[in-house]
Amino acid sequence: MFEQHLKRELKEISAAGLKRRRRVLESPCARIVAVDGREMLNFASNDYLGLANHAGIADALAAGAQRWGAGSGAAHLVSGHLAPHEALEKEIAEFTGFARALTFSTGYLANLSVTPTLAGRGAAVFADKLNHASLIDAMQLAKANGADVQRYPHNDLAALERQLAASPAQRKLIVSDAVFSMDGDLAPLPALFALAERFDAWLIIDDAHGFGVLGAQGRGCLAHFNLPAAPRILLMGTLGKAAGVGGAFVAGSELAIDYLLNKGRSYIFTTAAPPAIACALQQSLQVIRDGDALRRQLFANIARLRDGLAGLPWTLLASPTAIQPLIVGANQAALDLAKALWERGLWVPAIRPPTVPKDTARLRISLSAAHTADDIDQLITALKELA
Repeated sequence: MFEQHLKRELKEISAAGLKRRRRVLESPCARIVAVDGREMLNFASNDYLGLANHAGIADALAAGAQRWGAGSGAAHLVSGHLAPHEALEKEIAEFTGFARALTFSTGYLANLSVTPTLAGRGAAVFADKLNHASLIDAMQLAKANGADVQRYPHNDLAALERQLAASPAQRKLIVSDAVFSMDGDLAPLPALFALAERFDAWLIIDDAHGFGVLGAQGRGCLAHFNLPAAPRILLMGTLGKAAGVGGAFVAGSELAIDYLLNKGRSYIFTTAAPPAIACALQQSLQVIRDGDALRRQLFANIARLRDGLAGLPWTLLASPTAIQPLIVGANQAALDLAKALWERGLWVPAIRPPTVPKDTARLRISLSAAHTADDIDQLITALKELA
């Protein structure tokens, strides 16, 4: 009897075209993958530079495991902070231009640490409505801690300014993705920074999809916009997308990072990632630094796809990044289009609510430097045929 409500809700989810399933890869993440018994051209991953199966990074991971073992054994603050963790944090701080960095096992944990830790009773949080789920959950935790939480329409600077001006809070936080994960567009970070300066607010930036891809040497969205590593900024970046491995970091001032280390619950109470991961990420950072050719290939692929998809009946959002959303509308229509591409050997996932707003179900085309011009043309041809 107690399971009946679960069965009923799952049935309703399925009827609405919102049922989710996992596919099983039988090969490493790459442009061509073996999945569910088929060989597929992969437009579904966030492996923007093609580093997830990079031989040098994999070798560094294996060597790290041989040298440092399989696991860390404890949380960072107990006995789990090994020399590779320390070295990686110093390299990330130098790479991003900040004084210090903390590493986390996932971006979700990193985001759950920052906003709730800084925003307690008497604070106010101002968050973009299209922020990632991890930022939304962090906002809810801040609300539970007594913070006033407000959301502003996507990239609406005038609305944000009004909210900031009307707030009596002594501590204010502006929270935004740098690259929005389902639309692929960029936050107006220079204007957000200006508002943070004007209203003496923290600026919390999630650069999950910009780190490694945008800015000089792939240093991320702050470098892309020529913004300083200012003390009022806390920068989160993930290390399982363009970096190709796993984990995340938060970079900031010496004071802010020391505060998070002492107060951030999702940092304090989590076992540290295996040190071999840190070894692999040190190699990945070097590849990113030297990866201008990879980034040129990625942006050539983006331009080729956008030129090729012009004039289709679906809306291709104005994204300058590796995330290229093709808006279909209805849930089932998006599923049907994804299925038709799958039958042609093209893996392009359908994204539906609640991940995206109602009636904006879409194909999320993820491009990589590993894709060839022929790969892009194959996808363009298939979509034109299906249109």
